Amino acid sequence: MPRSKLDEEYVQNSFHTYLKSSLTQAKVERLIEDQVLASAEADLMISGPALCLYFAALRCTTHPPSVPLPRATKSAPPLELSADNCPPAFLGFLAVWAAAVPRIQGLIPQDQHDLARIICGLQPIAIPPNSECAGIAADLRAVAIEISQRRTFQDRYASDLQAALDAGSSGSGLKVKTSFVPPPVYSDLLSPESSGYGSKNSQPHPLARLFKYDPPRAHFAAVSLAILEVATTQGIILPDQSVIMCVSAREPGGHKLTPDACPEPLRPFMTELIAIGRDAQEMQDEDNEATIKAIERGDEDIPEPRFERVQVIIINGVRVDGGTADDGCRRRKRSVEGRAVAFANRVNALGLSISRIKAFRDRERKYSMY
Repeated sequence: MPRSKLDEEYVQNSFHTYLKSSLTQAKVERLIEDQVLASAEADLMISGPALCLYFAALRCTTHPPSVPLPRATKSAPPLELSADNCPPAFLGFLAVWAAAVPRIQGLIPQDQHDLARIICGLQPIAIPPNSECAGIAADLRAVAIEISQRRTFQDRYASDLQAALDAGSSGSGLKVKTSFVPPPVYSDLLSPESSGYGSKNSQPHPLARLFKYDPPRAHFAAVSLAILEVATTQGIILPDQSVIMCVSAREPGGHKLTPDACPEPLRPFMTELIAIGRDAQEMQDEDNEATIKAIERGDEDIPEPRFERVQVIIINGVRVDGGTADDGCRRRKRSVEGRAVAFANRVNALGLSISRIKAFRDRERKYSMY
């Protein structure tokens, strides 16, 4: 008889309980400073949940990996979240985390600490750093990005940050408050048609299905795909000049926007967009070269272009495939997959940041009215 699945809300409550303690522990270990918690910068929406997954992996003592859950009441029996009882909505997250557990526990303590630093956007201390840490961090951050795109997470994250800020405070003096504000409820703002991802042709866009069952995630994926489109459309981003060509109906010839001319609050976003454009264009060139070489060799198995893999990850998230005969091939491709995940994370992180800009939100609300 199959085990019954745990209630989604119970699992969510448990995650936020652990998230508060993980943010507090990161604060104590100086991985995250108070001012970062208070500013609630966009990357904290990623590093916070990723740290929670990291600390849970360090504490894990079961095989296959599972997560002990807080008891709903003192008299309730102990429960562990496992593949057998995990709600379907969270099964993909659990699988990626479970695959990372032995890799994290196999690191020496110094490398484990470096992994936590990389998750938080800090430089590793070891010289040279363990290359395994970057791949693990990319996987955990990819899951964290998907978690942060859930509306239920966004609605509760401010209280998680505030709990970490309050931890260890003396109670005297001015209380620091987090500035985190959840993004708009995108299910009220957007539809597949209004976003340009509806079924205009016989073949629907992959995002059309996502809009039906998960509008918030579909919205963030649409923003990230738009970033990729801008980054790779010829003539828009000129990485060698560090400029973006701006074109409008009033100025069809366009003009070059330099970082110096960009408003200071938006300058980091522009700099990252140019960097993504440079790397995306290089990735497409490498994909084309790899495909041509495979054809010239007569290979029957043409490698999946890494750029296409990035697009798939943005839409579907990071996943762990089941064990099959081509596991060896998967292991050989881990470095390629890791680079695709890391790049998708960068694009998604920029998308999350842009989605929090007030002017961006205001424009979305304006166009959703038409």
